[in-house]
Amino acid sequence: MSDNYTGKRSAGKIVQIVLAVLACLALAAAGILFLQTREREPAAPKGVQVGNNGQPADSGAGSSADSAALSSQPSDEVPPAPAAPLYDFSQPAPEGEAVDNSYFADAAFVGDSRTDGFMLYSGVGCGKNLTSNGLSIFKLAEKKVLTIGGEQYTLLEALALEEYGKVYLSLGVNELGLKNDNGFYESYCEAIDAIRLVQPGAVIYIQGLIPLNEGQIEEANGNKYNLTNDHLRVYNDLMRKAAEEKQVVFLDLYAEFVDENGALPEDVSRDGVHLYKEACQRWLEYLKTHTVDFDVLYPDGPPVVENTAPEQTPEDGSGQE
Repeated sequence: MSDNYTGKRSAGKIVQIVLAVLACLALAAAGILFLQTREREPAAPKGVQVGNNGQPADSGAGSSADSAALSSQPSDEVPPAPAAPLYDFSQPAPEGEAVDNSYFADAAFVGDSRTDGFMLYSGVGCGKNLTSNGLSIFKLAEKKVLTIGGEQYTLLEALALEEYGKVYLSLGVNELGLKNDNGFYESYCEAIDAIRLVQPGAVIYIQGLIPLNEGQIEEANGNKYNLTNDHLRVYNDLMRKAAEEKQVVFLDLYAEFVDENGALPEDVSRDGVHLYKEACQRWLEYLKTHTVDFDVLYPDGPPVVENTAPEQTPEDGSGQE
């Protein structure tokens, strides 16, 4: 009896040991299978969280990345071109690529004997010569100085007879002896309005006064008209101010010709006022490299001018305060 019980007890322990070993083997096999499954799964991208199901977890960061990726895709829409900067009328015309002489084929040159010399000796070869020796800005709209077809015209009346694409205005030397700066400025503003009224599609260029050589003027005629560079510089400032106010182009010819003494060099003039041929050619080269297109000046159209008759002004400009 005792031996029989002892045998059964030993057999039970053996069964327990076998079952424990089998359980350990089963656990080991399950662990190996789990590791093999993990090795076959693709690694999650860096920064992407993995959920309990082994799939990338949804997150706000992922949505933002997707949105950024979509927004970076090329679009069929063409972005609007940036608006061109507006022309700065407070500054002289900037230097640019030179045009050829044909640019001046539809230009009118309004001025005094200096401009007449330019037309004769610069080699421009085209453009309308609307000049008169001794002409004053004060009398531009009144003095009939041109004869066309047997009829007498003021320069402004003659200007209205044809259509021009550019108008170059240069007056002021004959007025230097007058002490009426405000009248000079107002007369220039009125002249610009009058030109724009008859030539609304033209680029209007105000040509700053080329300096003088007072020593040569003194030798030529004793400077009886009291022409000085000091007053010429005042006039240039007033012309530039008028150009800015009326939105037309100012050409700084003074800076092109002035020497280190603030005067016109002796070797470019015979009398301190009128220019030799070489200087006229230099003048032309300056004009060729300082041009502005009408559409650049007035992308929305030029300023509107009212049709008002100019006041009659005495020869010396004294009628203007």
